[in-house]
Amino acid sequence: MFRLPTRVFAAMLALMLLLPSAFTPAAAQSTQKAPAGQSAFSEAQRKEIVEILRKALRTDPSILRDAVAAIKADAEREEAAATNSLIARNAEALTRTAADPVGGNPNGDVTVVEFYDLTCPYCRRTLPVVAELLRTDPKVRIVYKDIPILSAGSVVGARAVLAAQRQGGYLRLREALMTGPAAITQDVVKSAAERVGLDWERLRQDMTDPAIQARLDANLKLASALQVQGTPAYVIGRQFHSGAMALDEMQDMVALARRR
Repeated sequence: MFRLPTRVFAAMLALMLLLPSAFTPAAAQSTQKAPAGQSAFSEAQRKEIVEILRKALRTDPSILRDAVAAIKADAEREEAAATNSLIARNAEALTRTAADPVGGNPNGDVTVVEFYDLTCPYCRRTLPVVAELLRTDPKVRIVYKDIPILSAGSVVGARAVLAAQRQGGYLRLREALMTGPAAITQDVVKSAAERVGLDWERLRQDMTDPAIQARLDANLKLASALQVQGTPAYVIGRQFHSGAMALDEMQDMVALARRR
């Protein structure tokens, strides 16, 4: 019987999965017309290859699972490499934009970048998780990237917290808004600002400063460049994660960033 080396067998199986039409009679006739000198299986060999593959799949279905898993793993590796490249190209904007609000240890050895929307329920759910990470790991630095994408209230809130930064109250107002009503309005901001000791009149004026909107626009542009499709989203070292995380997941990503 005609036998194929293992690597060729695996390649042919992957080809069957991805391009099943390559083994149709029409494809066989097309292959027969290949230019002289070009390597190609004969029609008899092609038929035997297909029969070998079919017989192997019937007797050991795990071959199919392994092939699908291998294709998936290759796709994930390619996606991870593309993400790493995007993060590397945008590293300065991600971690070293001077105007960005920073929490945790300003001189920490690992930087967590959080893209979030004040009204996002998943961002709100992650608030205590990030707080616990910072409490238990004094070497973590966090950079906040406000991206108001969910509602008009998101924009009002984002302008407010960036305006509060001018009074040294970014983190205070951020927490007050994220633990308050999900529908953020000017009145909600006023109440929260006064509760955390900010000058409301100054804050109200600063919220209309075009420089505040320019910062939000820059955050949104960066999120687009990184293909952020929802909130929250995190960049930790060269790793990207979309969606809320449990504390142990976040700690694992920080630990991996330290090892690299």
